Amino acid sequence: MKETFADRLKAAMEQRGLKQVDLIREAEQAGVKLGKSHMSQYVSGKTIPRSGMLHFLAKALQVSPAWLEGREEPADYSSASDIYQNDKSESSGGRAMRTFKKSSKLDNVLYDVRGPVVDEAARMEADGTSVLKLNIGNPAPFGFRTPDEVIYDMRRQLTDCEGYSDARGLFSARKAIMQYAQIKQIPNVNMEDIYTGNGVSELINISMSALLDDGDEILIPSPDYPLWTACATLAGGKVVHYVCDEQSDWYPDMDDIRGKITDRTKAIVLINPNNPTGALYPREVLLEIVKIAREHQLMIFSDEIYDRLVMDGEKHVSIASLAPDLFCVTYSGLSKSHMIAGFRIGWMILSGNKNMARDYIEGLNMLSNMRLCSNVPAQSIVQTALGGHQSVEGYIVPGGRIYEQREYIYNAINDIPGLSAVKPKAAFYIFPRIDVNKFNITNDEQFALDLLRDKKILIIHGGGFNWKQPDHFRIVYLPRIEVLKDAMTKIGDFLSYYQQ
Repeated sequence: MKETFADRLKAAMEQRGLKQVDLIREAEQAGVKLGKSHMSQYVSGKTIPRSGMLHFLAKALQVSPAWLEGREEPADYSSASDIYQNDKSESSGGRAMRTFKKSSKLDNVLYDVRGPVVDEAARMEADGTSVLKLNIGNPAPFGFRTPDEVIYDMRRQLTDCEGYSDARGLFSARKAIMQYAQIKQIPNVNMEDIYTGNGVSELINISMSALLDDGDEILIPSPDYPLWTACATLAGGKVVHYVCDEQSDWYPDMDDIRGKITDRTKAIVLINPNNPTGALYPREVLLEIVKIAREHQLMIFSDEIYDRLVMDGEKHVSIASLAPDLFCVTYSGLSKSHMIAGFRIGWMILSGNKNMARDYIEGLNMLSNMRLCSNVPAQSIVQTALGGHQSVEGYIVPGGRIYEQREYIYNAINDIPGLSAVKPKAAFYIFPRIDVNKFNITNDEQFALDLLRDKKILIIHGGGFNWKQPDHFRIVYLPRIEVLKDAMTKIGDFLSYYQQ
């Protein structure tokens, strides 16, 4: 059976006669923050440390980081305490060198879509290894192009975009978004209720920072898009994850939601269409969530960035259209539907009962003003992008790239022994289940690292999406079918011999 990081960590500790408490004490002496819970997770194999902590542990145990990760034979390293002493001798005047650590507010923040596995892929690429990236929803590298009209219009308007815009955004952009909200039947929306952002990501951060005090609770789905959990945690909130049920097409588990609401719960987050599962919630599911939110007077945050990437003749319904009496914030943008992720243009729409959120809206305005405005050249093409022919529609019907790639990846996954998946109805992600008993998997991040090193394929493990069990991973199916075929052949071969 292949050695895991935890196996090597325990072996190195035993060889040096060190216990967990010894490493924690040595870290404290070296000015490295290493808590008991983190150390316990490393030893038990529940998680793998990030690069900085990995190097500290390697030095403390007198082994190389590469060996500790399982990439090479051991090499002798100085102890962390020796290195700390060297830092003292190299500083001016013989005083200990001052070091600057990251804020403790980041201790529980996770964003593994660009985390340790991705760091390892970057290291491999720097060494000349070609890596197939199935980890991030970035259309451009896979041959998806921005509609020509969008590029032409941006060029023509560039000289008009040299100054700041209104903090909320250009009139033309917000007008087009307001009209789009009308098409989606989102109620009680005017120009002042629309904010443009440098992608939806910036607006999520602003929204959470304006809302949450220390200890305030917010319901976020599991699995989730991890930025939601990260931003809520960074804002001081307590994230409570509600379960989405794989056996029910990944729909939210209503009983689980109800059981997790307390008097400190302020809001519920919905990701629909869903990332990472590709699920699309029907009207009856949304109505049930509205019923719960109404009963407990919760705010609703709905991330709908994939609302124009819906397949199989299904229609996306905005939950805000079903909740005129509640305060809702709806997010969307052009990154995915118009294949311009690098342009960084998103928006949020405030709707429904704004009287219950007047003070919160003041907070949104304050934070929006502080960043002055979002990217003005990108704002300038919102009107063009949302009007007229929508080229994305050609991708999501039979014969279109996204549709056909979805069909292939779904069938290919279910043909591999030990893998299964629910068919996604939207976006360009699939979230396969892996038989952990068949492959003896206890650490999904280690699985992702092993696949990367053996087959040069980069995926994100389920834990990166705040899924608690080590039995899922996400695949982005943006590459062309011939590339996906090669990838799935390699994954099938890998699983024919893999044991953790």
